[in-house]
Parts: sequence; structure tokens; C-alpha cells
Amino acid sequence: MSKTIGKWLCVFMLAACLSQPVLALSSIAFHYGADAPLDELKAFDVAVVDPDHNFDPVAYRGPEAAPSGSELFAYVSVGEVQPSRAFAKDIPANWQLGTNKTWASILIDQRAAGWPAFFAERVVAPLWAKGWRGFFLDTMDSYQLGGAQADPAAQQRGIVSLIHTLRSRFPGIRLISNRGFELLPQIAGDLEGVAAESLFRGYAHDTRSYREVPEADRAWLGDQLRAVRERWKLAAIAIDYVPPADRELARDTARRIRGAGFIPWVADGTLGTLGVSSVEVMPRHIAVMVDGREASALHYRSAHRFAEMPLNYFGYVADYFDVNKPLPALDPGRYAGIVSWFGGQLAPEPQVRYRKWVLDQIAAGLRIAVFEAPGFAADAAFARATGLIRTPAPVGKLTLERRHEAVGFEIEPPMNRRRLVGVRIEDGAGESWARLRDEQGRLYDAVAITRWGGLALGSYAVIEISTTLEASRWVVDPFRFLKAALALPDLPMPDTTSDAGRRMLFAHVDGDGFPSRAEFAGSPYAAEVMVDQLISRYPIPHALSVIEAEVAPDGLYPKDSPALESIARRGFALPNVEIATHTYSHPFKWRKVEAGDASADEDADYHLDVPGYVPSLAREITASAEYIRKRLAPPGKPVGILLWSGDAVPSVAALDEAASAGLLNMNGGNTRATEANPTMTEVSALGVRLAGRFQVYAPVMNENVYTNLWRGPFYGFRRVVETFRMTGEPRRIKPIDIYYHTYAASKPASLRSLREAYDWAMSQTTRPVFPSEFIRIATDFNRVALARDVTDGSYLLRGLGALRSLRAPAALGEPKLAGSRGLAGWAEGPDGRYLILADTQARIAFGAARNGARLAGANAGVSALATTPTGMRFALHGHGPLEFDLAGAEACRVSAARRTLTPRQVGPYQRFHLDDAAATIDLSCRAP
Repeated sequence: MSKTIGKWLCVFMLAACLSQPVLALSSIAFHYGADAPLDELKAFDVAVVDPDHNFDPVAYRGPEAAPSGSELFAYVSVGEVQPSRAFAKDIPANWQLGTNKTWASILIDQRAAGWPAFFAERVVAPLWAKGWRGFFLDTMDSYQLGGAQADPAAQQRGIVSLIHTLRSRFPGIRLISNRGFELLPQIAGDLEGVAAESLFRGYAHDTRSYREVPEADRAWLGDQLRAVRERWKLAAIAIDYVPPADRELARDTARRIRGAGFIPWVADGTLGTLGVSSVEVMPRHIAVMVDGREASALHYRSAHRFAEMPLNYFGYVADYFDVNKPLPALDPGRYAGIVSWFGGQLAPEPQVRYRKWVLDQIAAGLRIAVFEAPGFAADAAFARATGLIRTPAPVGKLTLERRHEAVGFEIEPPMNRRRLVGVRIEDGAGESWARLRDEQGRLYDAVAITRWGGLALGSYAVIEISTTLEASRWVVDPFRFLKAALALPDLPMPDTTSDAGRRMLFAHVDGDGFPSRAEFAGSPYAAEVMVDQLISRYPIPHALSVIEAEVAPDGLYPKDSPALESIARRGFALPNVEIATHTYSHPFKWRKVEAGDASADEDADYHLDVPGYVPSLAREITASAEYIRKRLAPPGKPVGILLWSGDAVPSVAALDEAASAGLLNMNGGNTRATEANPTMTEVSALGVRLAGRFQVYAPVMNENVYTNLWRGPFYGFRRVVETFRMTGEPRRIKPIDIYYHTYAASKPASLRSLREAYDWAMSQTTRPVFPSEFIRIATDFNRVALARDVTDGSYLLRGLGALRSLRAPAALGEPKLAGSRGLAGWAEGPDGRYLILADTQARIAFGAARNGARLAGANAGVSALATTPTGMRFALHGHGPLEFDLAGAEACRVSAARRTLTPRQVGPYQRFHLDDAAATIDLSCRAP
């Protein structure tokens, strides 16, 4: 085809020539803050941010195999330049049209012939090199501030040239403009969308005030956006502004924009908070306020020990803030509420700041759950705002006048005058769950749900029943209290206990005692007994570890080293084993390692005394893993996990060291509830977040705590089965993890208890996973974005990473398979439905529906889900012979590799078996 023919063909097929393949946008976000919540922004197809805050667009985009589904767009200003920009000094004076006095920025004369190339090379190219592929072009109409003498037509030609330059210089660049309606005949084919501000509601920067847009302005802008959508076939985006505390107004405005046919973004006037688009993020973060004086490490503070586990159960992530430091500015779009836990009064200066801060948060619409003590005395202003009335100290005997059924959860409520906080709620200000009266008739509300949150004060939160045994009990049901106090909605929340509808199962072994001799004929090494009688016998995925100084030739047992290393090599070579390090010398106090402190202390028996060794994080973590790689691991099999030793309280530096070494990490926590100690105070959180790192706790504690610190009875670990049961029903809180030390195989009684644990686990219907899979799931729990469609109410999930399970409360109803994406089915659990996802993204719809066949559970991961003309297809990939359940598949032919499978009936489900560990399953169903 000649150039002339091609040119005239473009004239007659203008739309086709101008158009470019675009990703159909359905949602967008704009957040210009340095603290832009990247995890939540993944809920939107595009998130526009300020690139000067050093965000990583490549990491945000995710790997090709598991993309996030969202793209970061860089905000760039076409018509103005801030003088603070490094390149501002290189802009010639004759390229400058004047100054925008409102923003103190330089106006660029778009007629300058060199400006398009300058903009491409000095503004866009450095960002392109960092991985930015999308750009939001702002200030497209700033030339209008130059007046008629600026020659608007010439200015417009300059902008068109700039945009064409970008498309030519950066193939594949994605562009969205702010306005520029008059330029669309020339640039529509270069854009994916056009945005405009203030369709229904606007913001005046000079007065910092919000306003309703006049009808005439609204009609004009609506016409422009409709042309964008209908004539130019681009995404039409309306950016409106409402006060950040008025979430209902934001939702309503977003619905109005959506109803008009445009993509909404409704947020605060500075675009510094998480607003509402076609979907609204369901906040999954809780701000937890603590007094840093309570304990040296977050691991030991009451809020983390007691309150975080119920929050995790509901699907929430705890962000901790020390009230002795600057208090946070909380975004109601990101935070679902606040929890505080103080042991008493705060220091005088933080009291004043914190009291005002609490009132500000309540005014902003955030609810707060107060445990044990408010931390300050309620002054008159606070009392007026909250409906709390101070009451003098009680006199004489107390009587419980009113009691909610959630009070007395694990122990009867105490009549303790000493720990009773002198406060009650005004009539009409809330509901008292525990009201006491003293002998003088004065009233005290120890537990209450109020219009702004709730209180569980003094010994009506958690009570210590034995200082010797460190035993505590919940007086109020923490699950019911937190749900009511924070008004937590019923949502399909990320779940870390299950996968493919079944409770996860794995085992992991700390390497302590590898050289120990077992009390059996011939005195074999405990490690040998463990490998032969447990790990080899039970086909459960394991993580096996060693302590380098116990097994290495230059360690503490050089004569035993050849035999010990041989056992380790044999264990590491097993197909149901992945390799972990349990450090070099088994530090007990990790803070001492970071300090290079080799001094002995009262815990000296818990770490190995290596002569001449000065502790270091690099030696304990990175070098110990390298030792295993070089001497013990089979070729090609990685060392992928660090199992914390000792107190399992690593610092941020220790977590950084593990991450730098490419190691996942696990251990810590204190989950050990049993029938003899039946309390949720002994069930720990999922882990602990420290400065952007996450320490994953062991789901259940090891045999050491069940055997009185290995002092006996040595059969004590049989009680771990009680822990498994108690953390599985009535709420499924933890997966099943058989966790023990190598030396547990050294005694007959202990070995029998381990077999009991294994046998019980093998008798359950589970989803076996490797510990590394669980660690990734637990880590990714913190990053999942959950959003709800503002129109149809369906739920969108992105950034799932390795996590593929949601727990949906029964109140949501049954999911609709036909209205969902990425949903393979669900299993009925003790506390809701466990949804089975098949991808890193999903959309879930609930409501009345006639569902067809679905997956109802499997012992393998699910992927490659697809609907077919007659049914569905999905892939299973597990760690042994496959087993899966189907519901509603009675009229279906089920096959794998074209071979029809025959089920057996198990309750309401059809159960299928395959000898393979991976298969693609096809369902071909007759029409009903």
C-alpha cells in the first residue's frame, strides 16, 4: 500500500486510525499523598499517584504470572512546573508564560518548539526508566491563564505535539488527560481516558470549602464527558470532592456519577485520602493504640497478646501506634476503627494530646473499642461528646445489676472494686453490657456499647487468674464485643486457616537436639528416630531444620558431625520435606544478637555456648542457611525458611536480614489452649508487623510448652490435639500445625504423643500444604484489597498473592456462581462458608441464585478455573493423591484426562479420588 493510499484511508476510517487498544477502565483512584495506601489502591484499575514519593510501579504491577490487576499512573504536569523541580532551572525564560499565583508555579508556553522534547526527556523518560508506563496529564488548560495574548490555538497545537511526541518516544505508553476536551479531535487516539473535576460536588482551594456544583456547570460538564465516552470511545472520569468524614455522601456522589455513565472518584479536596470510585475499599486496618512503656517489645503488649487475634479472625490487620509519639492522621477510607489497650493512666502530656485526638477521631466517624482503661480522665468536654459520666470510687459491696450474655465468656465477672473504672454511660448514649451498683446506689458500666464504640474496662476485659501459671481469661466475649463496638460489617474476609475449602495441615521441626541420643535400643540419634518413624512414615508436608553449631564439623560435636550431617541430608532429600535453618547457635534473646552481646544470663541454657563466638545476625541467619545449602541440601533444593529460636522476638534488623537472605520466617506466638486451660487468651495473633516486615507466628506451640518445658510429663504433647480442636471449632482460627523439636523423638512417651498427633491429623479432612505455603498466605493476608461495587454490591478482591480462601459469614447468604469470577465453589464450615478461589483476583456476588455444580473442597490448590458450554474446568495441584468434593454435580460427567471418574457419596457431596498429585478436572453437565 502506498503512503498516499494509506493517508486517504485514514481520513475515511478516522476512528479506526485514531483508536488504540485500551484496557477498559471501570474504576480509578487519585491519591497524591506520600503515604498513599498502595495495597488498597490495587482495588482500582488505575491509581494515579505522585511519582516523587518514590513508589515502585513494577512491584505494584506484580509478576506476569500473578498481576495485581491494577496499574500505577504517574501524575505529571504539562502546563505548569514547580520551581522546586530539579529541571526547572533549565527551562528557558522565553518558554515561560507567567506564574500561577495560586500554586506559585511556572506557566509553560506550549508554543515553545523545544518543550515537547524537553518534557519527554526530562519529565517522562526518568520515570519510564523506573518502570512507569501510565501517566496522568494535568494542567492541560493552564495556558488559559495567559489570556488572549497567549494565542490559545497555538497553545493547543503545542500540547497536541507534546502528546504525539510521548506516543512516539515511548511505545506502549498509557495516557489519561485532565480535561483537554477541545483537543480530542487531534489526540483521542492517544488517550485511554479523560478526567474532569467537579461534576456534582466541588472544592474551593482558597477557602478550603466544599460546595454543590451549579446545575448549569454540571450540565455543561456532563455533555463534555458524554462526548468523551460516546463520540471518542474513551473512559470518561469525573473527580468530585466531599469531606473525608462523610463517607455516605461520598458513596451517594459516586453512585450519581456512575448512574450518569461515568467513572467516579470522590475524595477529599486535596486528594490525600482513600475515596470512592465504582468500587469502595472496605477498610481492613484497625489502628491499635498502645502505651510504649508497657513492654519493651510489641510481642508482649496486651493489645497484641489478646485483642489482635480476634481482629485477625474477622479479617483485619492491626497497625500499632504508641501514644507517647506523634499521633496518626487516620483515613476513614482505610481504617475500620480504633482499639486501645492501656493498663492505667497515660503520662500527663500524652493524656492531653490523646484525649483531644480521640474526640477528633470520633467526630470523623471512626469508632473506638477501649480495653481495660481509657488512659485519661474524662473531662467535661469529653463527657459531653461521648455520653460518659465520671462516678466516684465505689463503696461497699458491688452487685451486678445488668449483664449481657457476652459477659462471663470464660469466667464469671469479678466484683473487684479496686480495678473498677469509675464511669457510666448516660441514658440513651448506648447499651450497658455489665452494669454494677455499689451500696450507695451509684452505677458503674464496666462493659458498654456506645454510639461511638465500646468499653470493656478493668477486670471485665481480661483477668489474670494465676500469676504463677501466667493464666488469664476473657470476661467479655472479645469476638462479640469487638464486632459490636466497632460495628464491623459482615464481609467475605481473607482467611488464613484454610485452602480449597479445607483446613490446612503441615508440620515443622526446630532442629534442637539433633545430636541427642534416643532412649531406644542401640541409643540411636533422636534425629534418626524422627526421620525414620515420623517424617518418612507420615506423608504430611514438613519443614525440617538444623542448628549449624550442633551438626557442623566445626561445631560443638565434631565427632558426631559425619553421622548427623548424613541424617540431615537424608531428611532434607525426602519429597515431603522443605529445608529451613534454625540458626547457627540458637540465640535465646535476639536483641542480644543484634547488639553482638555474648554475655551469659539466666537464659544461658537455652542457647549454645560456642567458644569465641561473637553473635551477629548475619552469622545466625544468612551464613547458617548458606552452610545448609552447601553441605546438606540436595542439589537444586533451596533453603527457604528461617525458624526463629529462643524467645522468637526478632528485631526489625533481624527480619531485614532474613528477607535479604531470601528466607521466609516463622515461629513465635503462644497458641496452646487446652481443655485444662480453655481460653482464647492462649491463642495468638497471626503474627506481628514491624516496620513493613511481618513475622509469622507458629499456628500452634511445640511440645516444649506441653511438657512443662521438657521436665515432664513427656506424653504431654498428646494434648495438642485438644488445641487443634479448640482452634477449629466453633471458630476456625488456626490451621493444623504439628510443631516440635528434634529431641521430642528421644523419649518413648514423647514419641507416642507425636504419633497420636500425626494419627489424629491424618484422620481429618484437610488440605496439606508446605509451611512455606502457609507463611506466604499469612504474609499476603496483610496486603489483600477488598472492595465493594457501589452499584450491585458485589465484592472485588485483588492482591491475594498466595491466599485463596475467604470466610463468608452466613448472613451474606449463598454466593452466586454465575455472578462471580474466580470462584470455584465453597465448603460449609463451622462459622460460615469457606470460599474457594482460583486466582489472585476475584469478584464475588451474593444473593438468591440457582447454582449449578461447584467445588466443595479439595486436598489440593485450585487454578485455571474456566466455564465451558456444558459445565466447568479447573486444575488441581497438591502434594499427594488427589481428593476433591463436588456439590450439585449429580447430573454431570466428571473426568480427568478424558477418563470418567466415579465418586462415592460423603454426606451431601460426591467425593472423587485420583492417584495423581495434579490434574485438570472437567465437568460436563446435563441441562436441568
